[in-house]
Amino acid sequence: MRPENTEINLLVIHGISLPPGRYGGEYIEQLFTNCLDPDEHEYFKDIHHLRVSAHLLIDRKGGLTQFVPFDKRAWHAGESEFDHCSNCNDFSIGIELEGVDDAPYETIQYSRLSQAARLVMASWPGVTRARITGHSDISPGRKTDPGPYFDWDYFYKCLD
Repeated sequence: MRPENTEINLLVIHGISLPPGRYGGEYIEQLFTNCLDPDEHEYFKDIHHLRVSAHLLIDRKGGLTQFVPFDKRAWHAGESEFDHCSNCNDFSIGIELEGVDDAPYETIQYSRLSQAARLVMASWPGVTRARITGHSDISPGRKTDPGPYFDWDYFYKCLD
């Protein structure tokens, strides 16, 4: 649950791949539903205990999976701050793109992301273009996603 009387006014864009650098499979879903088996991959031994989730995942082929309703709080931002307000999970919506920091995202992902962003902006007017940000921007020094290959200019063109 979000804190009472909290306005949703931020959209956070993330990037994720599990194991790192690999696409496809069910590992992201397993992480976000607390079912990740630590014996499936060495990397999972360090993260299987995390209780994290995003509102929406957009995979490499443009497939959408919703894990948390937009009006509910998800655990995607961690220690974070935006516009002098901390605990961004309380007032934000988090959308994960399947990807890595050092490779471009797919055109279909930008299309789906812009569709989702327009829906969020229409439903929560506090979310404006100026209040769409990357995970790296709300958790500098701790997070790097969606990474330098995320094309913000192209995303904004898709958003129009």
